Amino acid sequence: QVQLVESGGGLVQAGGSLRLSCAASGNIFVIYAMAWHRQAPGKQRELVATIAADSSTNYADSVKGRFTIFRENAKNTVYLQMNVLKPEDTAVYYCYAELLQSSAWLPGTYWGQGTQVTVSS
Repeated sequence: QVQLVESGGGLVQAGGSLRLSCAASGNIFVIYAMAWHRQAPGKQRELVATIAADSSTNYADSVKGRFTIFRENAKNTVYLQMNVLKPEDTAVYYCYAELLQSSAWLPGTYWGQGTQVTVSS
């Protein structure tokens, strides 16, 4: 089975930094795209950043210039480097992947369990 395991969440003061990690494991043939989403209490889940197989990236306007998404293909791991954190960044952050498993004809989509990021003022 495919599993996305996240780490790196925690409590940080405003202006600080955190790096989230998400490792995809299982019989993976190719990863087409990975992304980070977040959901604050009482709000809809929103897209934060995406990275495609060609390394192209996209960011929500609210995090541009502060967050960076990058990956290590050999480890099937995606990271979200979060700098100059603000209280508004407080949310549960979820890893997402679209990938093709070995021995499969069609890709599937997968979500991590979520990791809490809390930014204090």
